[in-house]
Amino acid sequence: MTRKTVRIAMNGVTGRMGHRQHLVRSILALREQGGLDLGDGTVLWPEPVLVGRRAHALRALAERYGLTEWSTDLDAVLADDTVDIYFDAQVTAAREDALKKAIAAGKHVYTEKPTATGLDGALQLARLAEAAGVRHGVVQDKIFLPGLLKLKRLVDGGFFGRILSVRGEFGYWVFEGDWQSAQRPSWNYRAEDGGGIVVDMFPHWEYVLHELFGRVTSVQALATTHIPRRWDEDGRPYAATADDAAYGIFEIEGGIVAQINASWAVRVHRDELVEFQVDGTEGSAVAGLRRCRVQHRSATPRPVWNPDVPATEVFRDQWQEVPDNTEFDNGFKAQWELFLKHVHTGAPYHWDLLAGARGVQLAELGLKSSAEGRRLEVPEITL
Repeated sequence: MTRKTVRIAMNGVTGRMGHRQHLVRSILALREQGGLDLGDGTVLWPEPVLVGRRAHALRALAERYGLTEWSTDLDAVLADDTVDIYFDAQVTAAREDALKKAIAAGKHVYTEKPTATGLDGALQLARLAEAAGVRHGVVQDKIFLPGLLKLKRLVDGGFFGRILSVRGEFGYWVFEGDWQSAQRPSWNYRAEDGGGIVVDMFPHWEYVLHELFGRVTSVQALATTHIPRRWDEDGRPYAATADDAAYGIFEIEGGIVAQINASWAVRVHRDELVEFQVDGTEGSAVAGLRRCRVQHRSATPRPVWNPDVPATEVFRDQWQEVPDNTEFDNGFKAQWELFLKHVHTGAPYHWDLLAGARGVQLAELGLKSSAEGRRLEVPEITL
């Protein structure tokens, strides 16, 4: 067995997502399992180089996990020929320039989304990467979750017959920060810092709908700021200038209609923080992060509307659980493994910067639709 070290510059890992999902549950988890076996006698050994602006935070992280390399000098890290991959989990406003630098330095790039603050910038990144001949990928974690993997199994198996509609509910109450600290950073609620639920979540909706059901062809959205005043990490009040809720209707090729609500100002009354209901002529399913339940045409009860008597049926009991039938790994880690294989073996991989640009496009059009109060077509984009 040959062990090949792959050095990964990881920028933004002092943040919540970069730290928990990408560093700890993906890269360090790969190291704990002995590396990534490529199946040809080669094992990839990921060696993270932590990058960021705050030296004390990077030092603390490195010491906590027994890592030796960290730097606040991104240019120096990118100039290091031994660094193979650049990963970005920074705030959105800082991402585009950093990715351009990494591509210019000849690094393969893997990044969180949105990839840029606008479609022009996102497409430029994809074109630069293609011209430079580097491999590139964008995190699209939701489709690697157990619930959505089960849902995809149903779609691929023809369970639904002709799919009619998709309904999604996402969100939870994010504390304002005055009497309880907020679960999300304050920049998420300032449009001038790249915040907003549309730019955060519409890229997710794009790839979920695209991967499972088909290309989104139109969008009609309403974005709003339900909580106009919040308190930051230091307890100071600030004006929330970004949208904290978005209600969207998406048309999908083939006539499927999707309705997805996303809100950071909603209290949860569902089984999981995100759920998608898919209805088809032959059956329906409800999928969340981990669970997926189905109701086939042959087992659909006959509901009768009668508001004059109490409901005697427990509607959730009328659905059947979809079994796991396999072991599901962490979704972020699963995609990291695919990207590393893509970089080192050329294995097929289509979650690239062009796919990331489609997400930026949908967010951009969603905000425009909300501002203009009308439905907008979603043109197909290419390099």
